[in-house]
Amino acid sequence: MANVNYLLFESAVGFSLFEVVHQADTVGLELPEVKDAMKDLDKFGKMVKLRSFNPWNSAAHGLEAINLISEGIMPDHLKNTLELNLPQTSGKKSKIVLGVVDKRLAGEISGTFPGVQCEAADTSEVVAALLRGIRTHASKLLKGLQDGDINRAQLGLGHAYSRAKVKFSVHKNDNHIIQGIATLDALDKGINSGAMRVREWYGWHFPELIRIVSDNGTYAKCVIAVGNKKTLTDESIDDLANVLNQDEDKAKAIIQAAKVSMGQDISDMDLNMVKDLADNVSKMADFRRILAESLDKKMGEVAPNLQVILGTPVAARLISHAGSLTNLAKYPASTLQILGAEKALFRALKTKGATPKYGLLYQSTFIGRAGPKVKGRISRYLANKCSIASRIDNFSENPTRRFGEVMREQLEQRLEWYAKGIKPMKNTEAMDKAIKLVMDDEGDMDIDTEMLDTKTAAHTVSSESKKDKSEKKDKKEKKDKKKDKEEKKDKKDKKRKATSEDVEMVDAPDAAEPEKKKKKKSKKSE
Repeated sequence: MANVNYLLFESAVGFSLFEVVHQADTVGLELPEVKDAMKDLDKFGKMVKLRSFNPWNSAAHGLEAINLISEGIMPDHLKNTLELNLPQTSGKKSKIVLGVVDKRLAGEISGTFPGVQCEAADTSEVVAALLRGIRTHASKLLKGLQDGDINRAQLGLGHAYSRAKVKFSVHKNDNHIIQGIATLDALDKGINSGAMRVREWYGWHFPELIRIVSDNGTYAKCVIAVGNKKTLTDESIDDLANVLNQDEDKAKAIIQAAKVSMGQDISDMDLNMVKDLADNVSKMADFRRILAESLDKKMGEVAPNLQVILGTPVAARLISHAGSLTNLAKYPASTLQILGAEKALFRALKTKGATPKYGLLYQSTFIGRAGPKVKGRISRYLANKCSIASRIDNFSENPTRRFGEVMREQLEQRLEWYAKGIKPMKNTEAMDKAIKLVMDDEGDMDIDTEMLDTKTAAHTVSSESKKDKSEKKDKKEKKDKKKDKEEKKDKKDKKRKATSEDVEMVDAPDAAEPEKKKKKKSKKSE
């Protein structure tokens, strides 16, 4: 059983540090007498002693500290409390054992204070029992508190903490987008299969209607309006025109085709069944149209820039596949590029083949308009812009479409560059243009002018640094040239000296020859 020296009690009113004066061997055991001793203030008061109690400065201060502790981060307020009240030890031979409630906070304290060994309530029964006793008698052990103060503080702090955790913007809730695009895909499948059955079934009676009306929802409404083709007359043109969005030419064509139709007769029972099926298809088509409009509006509130670049269906599918807009914003552009092609990617990695160039982004019009040789390049560029747009949409407080509009313009220019060689706009120019448009829309001139001032200042600093670098480079080149000239000059001087010495060496024997001749003559005369 570990001996605990100190206990840290994090309550709704502040941090308190207790010293364990007497720790019985039975503490931590599930015995009735131990539980009774923990409930008795006189007996428990002899086990622990209050060393320090630091209440919150305000409710906001307490909420901030509790939020940090919930994330496993030690607040500065707690760090100062431990530094002042815990004895200083090196931790090489002996360590102070500190009992805490949260095990993540225990790891943070042990990392900050090497001489402190933390025991959490989850791992130590002794710590759990002692902290349970402190929690029971906290109002009596902590100085300056009255009965009910801790309960009121817990209620207020609990409400504030829970409110901060569950608080979110209704307009930026992307769950409706995920469910909406899934419902839209399901409706498309239902409408297509139902319309196909209606066409096959009613086509035996009136086959010419398929060539006149191509839309599934409109075809189902026409089946309900026409019914039995034999009952169709020229007076029915107004009813058909209402179904066909006031298109009288199509209404007249349907009436003329019904008069000369080659289809077979249909019984009333079969016609009623076809009408019921067509009614279901028509209702699904109407609901699909309403849902598409709602999804388009919701995307404009949650991810306007991504919507401008990709369109509502593709952008919504990306968010749905990632799980949320936040997850999509965390993805790098390379992951976003192949999102939706995971099976092909893993198959390529397994077989060591070519990896896919695009996933859901293939549905974008930019990749469809690109040439076969540049589809991979434009998909990489498109993924880069979508990654930037998703981050802007997720982390901006005031949603705006301007960044998406400018990036879409960049994509259009990039397609022209691949096709015609026209140079596209640079990223710095595009961002400057987008910021200027946002400034014009919102009118936040003070903030944005500061941003622009800092940007221009940074630009001037960078230009000055470039000038300094160029000047230094020129000076260095001049020095190198001087050194080369001096070295060449030294080499030339050495060569000249060497040649002059050789000349002297050659001339020296000629000067000595007359002396030899004189000696020879003197010998002969003798």
